[in-house]
Amino acid sequence: MRELLLIRHGQASFSAEDYDRLSPLGEQQSHLLGEWLAACGPRPDSVAMGPRVRHRDTTRLCLQAAGVDLPVTTLAGLDEVDHLELLARLRPEFSAPGSLRAAMKQMDDPHRAFQRLFEEALVRWTSGRHDDEYQQSWPAFRAAALEALKALAEMPGETGWAFTSGGPIAVIASALLGAPQTHAFELSWPLVNTGVTRLRLGSRGSTLVTYNAWPHLERANDARLVTLR
Repeated sequence: MRELLLIRHGQASFSAEDYDRLSPLGEQQSHLLGEWLAACGPRPDSVAMGPRVRHRDTTRLCLQAAGVDLPVTTLAGLDEVDHLELLARLRPEFSAPGSLRAAMKQMDDPHRAFQRLFEEALVRWTSGRHDDEYQQSWPAFRAAALEALKALAEMPGETGWAFTSGGPIAVIASALLGAPQTHAFELSWPLVNTGVTRLRLGSRGSTLVTYNAWPHLERANDARLVTLR
């Protein structure tokens, strides 16, 4: 029996021109996670991450704080959905660089406005009616995430850490729970930055043990640290 921790990246830079980098708060979250894992969690025998900058930097900061020095494997299936493409397919006016960011700045509540748009874009993407319009269809994205789980289960040792995003975590969790495929992303909405989802990997398959835990943030007793985007 093996254990796998699926770890969502730290807070990214939602309002910045380049979303794919950690905010100062995201760096703090990653450091706190590493400290907590060093004190309370099993040390990893293997480490993997997605290909994004926010995955890499969360991994680096967490491992440094945890005192872990291991090679890190990059898995494409731990990558996040391309939200810019999904939104541009839903709303072609967002195809131009910077157009989405400019539109969100005009909103009274940019986070809420983005969430509504993104939910609509996901419904379109997962409907199966427009698969040929996307560089990566929903079935292909789901298959890649589940293939990443298979690769993680085959890594050596008793404990693995995998740094990724909400999309792959939601896909994997929904598959293990037997939830409808098109509802997978409903599990991504409550995922906290640097939240930890724990799986047990056995000869009969994988089991979801805990979902979206953040004790490393709770013990800091600072509500500001608990973020969703």
